[in-house]
Amino acid sequence: MRVLHVNKYLYRRGGAESYMFDLADLQRQAGHEVDFFGMTHPDNEAQRLAHHFPRQVELEPPPSTALGKASAVARMIWSSSSRRGLAHVLDEVQPDVVHLHNIYHQLSPSILAATSEFGVPTVMTLHDYKLACPSYQMLDHGKVCSACIERGPLQAARHRCKDGALAPSVVLAAESWLHRRMGAYDGVDAFICPSRFLAGTMAAAGVYPGRMHVINHFVDVTGVPVRLSAGSGFAFAGRLSSEKGVDTLITALSAVPEAHLTVVGDGPQRAALEAQAADVAPGRVRFLGRLDRQGVLGVLRRSRAAVVPSRWNENQPMVVLEALASGVPVVTTDLGGLSELIDHGSDGLVVPADDPRALSAALRTMHDEPGRSVEMGARGRQKVERQFSADRHLGQVSHLYATIAHEPKSRRAALHPVEL
Repeated sequence: MRVLHVNKYLYRRGGAESYMFDLADLQRQAGHEVDFFGMTHPDNEAQRLAHHFPRQVELEPPPSTALGKASAVARMIWSSSSRRGLAHVLDEVQPDVVHLHNIYHQLSPSILAATSEFGVPTVMTLHDYKLACPSYQMLDHGKVCSACIERGPLQAARHRCKDGALAPSVVLAAESWLHRRMGAYDGVDAFICPSRFLAGTMAAAGVYPGRMHVINHFVDVTGVPVRLSAGSGFAFAGRLSSEKGVDTLITALSAVPEAHLTVVGDGPQRAALEAQAADVAPGRVRFLGRLDRQGVLGVLRRSRAAVVPSRWNENQPMVVLEALASGVPVVTTDLGGLSELIDHGSDGLVVPADDPRALSAALRTMHDEPGRSVEMGARGRQKVERQFSADRHLGQVSHLYATIAHEPKSRRAALHPVEL
């Protein structure tokens, strides 16, 4: 099978890109031919089709000139260069399926005009809430919000969800509203949702509810050794930003004076978090900055538990699966898809979000009961091997490809959603 993966960035920028490249590796190992389409970027991995890519555009920060801003907004709505480029690639590669990932803004859904023109079966993995929430995260000034789910994307402008500013919020709201009016994503035959929560959110927002298919992410346990002891201290790995709740974690840690915390990652809150840790838990919080995957796995294996204290509706963060794959239990909150990953009391603990007292109690339990931590971690590893294996994921995705490929184009939209 010839598979074409499409993503605006073609380097390991974040979770979406890492997932795409890891899936592509699995597909190549299984004998499939794989190619990529995205925008030009100096950090991209070398691509044989790069001469067809649309030019690079960066939107964070936005262009400084009025003309640049107008051009960027036009490209967000409909990118003719992306459509032309993908049409050339489709003609050259003749893929059996096109698998979309993050195409918003820099590529735009204009590329779906090309896939529809060529009649290529098209799948899209949803890595966030963008199709239901213009600002991606279902947050209103740091608080969980469902306004756009219940009343439509123009609520993002009313609530000023983009950086608390009216102008960028209006742009995002208008983009989403126009795309819905245009049926811009009608050309996607099936959407892959890594969590039931994400699929339910899309259905509640009226976003193609009949085309949502729940397929969990995967973690390749090959070469991932299991922790042999209970470890010590706690570990957090992720972006250091408000929605991740690391400030709540540090507050909770302050009430467990014997425990320490290792923080992996970087982000806009790092300085504030370092100051908070020095104030309430001096000498007990280490900030390591960004590490590669092996470095993160090493930190996880040495810990008593991984902690994911998010105060937003996480989809299916890879750090949870990688902790479980390492035989490390996870303490997490009850938002989004997190509670789908952890069985409370079996392979981790689930607490209310933004509740330092409840989180502190969970940390205390893990700290005081090393034997229980080992047992939970062992059950977590078994779960990953059973439910989140690479082979299982590849089989599920391949089954979905085959299902839509064998349906006439006129009938693909009528496929019933499945949880594989």
